[in-house]
Amino acid sequence: MPVEITFQHSSNAIVEYVPGRRRLRKAGLMTWRDWDTEFATLFTPTMVYRWQRPTREGGQWTGRTAGLSRGEPSHIRNPLGVVPLVELPNRSRLHGKPRSEIATVLPLQDAVNTLWAHLMTASDGLALPARAVLGMDRPVREIVDPDSGEVVGEEDLPLDQFRKDRLLWLEKQGASIAEFSAADLQNYLRVIEVAVQHIAAQTRTPPSYLAGQLVNVSPDGVAASEAGLVAKVTERQRHFGSGLREIVRLEAFAQGETRRAEALALGSVVWRDPQFRSDSQYSDALVKLKAIGVPDEALWERIPGVTPDEIERWKSMRTDAVGAILGGDISSLFGVKPDQVEDDDQADEPEGAEGAA
Repeated sequence: MPVEITFQHSSNAIVEYVPGRRRLRKAGLMTWRDWDTEFATLFTPTMVYRWQRPTREGGQWTGRTAGLSRGEPSHIRNPLGVVPLVELPNRSRLHGKPRSEIATVLPLQDAVNTLWAHLMTASDGLALPARAVLGMDRPVREIVDPDSGEVVGEEDLPLDQFRKDRLLWLEKQGASIAEFSAADLQNYLRVIEVAVQHIAAQTRTPPSYLAGQLVNVSPDGVAASEAGLVAKVTERQRHFGSGLREIVRLEAFAQGETRRAEALALGSVVWRDPQFRSDSQYSDALVKLKAIGVPDEALWERIPGVTPDEIERWKSMRTDAVGAILGGDISSLFGVKPDQVEDDDQADEPEGAEGAA
């Protein structure tokens, strides 16, 4: 029967383990929301419970009917006999919950965001030179009584109009214009750069991934700068491998392949090389491994992007080539010899062809 494997976000799924057994799953819960309805599915080793409820206030959980065929029960028996929800924890530990990859750098990232907000605010009012009028009273206008036409007072003119028109008359003797220089915003950028370097050091981000950090660096230097990130990825592969192996084992159980499932339980996940290398580097490494007697199949598996189907195809092509050699059909591999081609062409020409030409 067809098997579907999906990945859920950690905020929508949770797995509970048997007390004292870190790998034996007791139950699994998955929740999600679709428009105005919330759904929940509870997995146990024996049953699968499916519920739904409207999101409006006071909605009650009831057996699921949405998405099910007519007459299909909301609660069904679990055919696998195990909880089919597998957790992929990041940086799991013996004590405490798994830790997020960015938990340690969140304070620094918040500081960078705050400094960047201060920089943008300062650039709005301080990035350009400011001018001030000295030795002049504030511009005012007279208040005239509409009935008598007499001046009854005065009020300050709004400065927004002067700022908009970019025009001001200096009528008082001795008035002058002074200028304040623009603020130096580099102080914000220096602190942000140092914070980014700390974030890169804690997350093991290579300097080559940060724009403008490396110029004219040799390939060996770039590889050395990526050593920390490669080691970090290798560590994660070890932790995620057990969960992925369990997922594939459950897929074999769902297909009814018990023997394959038992074999997968003792297997290991094969990961692609986490370090990026050029084609010439891979070719050189494979040639050296071939020189010490590594089989071709093992070398093919190390080529990036090669699928198992391609490896099987290459094996079949090699078998056909060996069969052709043993059968004496060398021409099918290397082509017909030149002298043989000429003889065949002369043999195909009819008699008297030369005279007719």
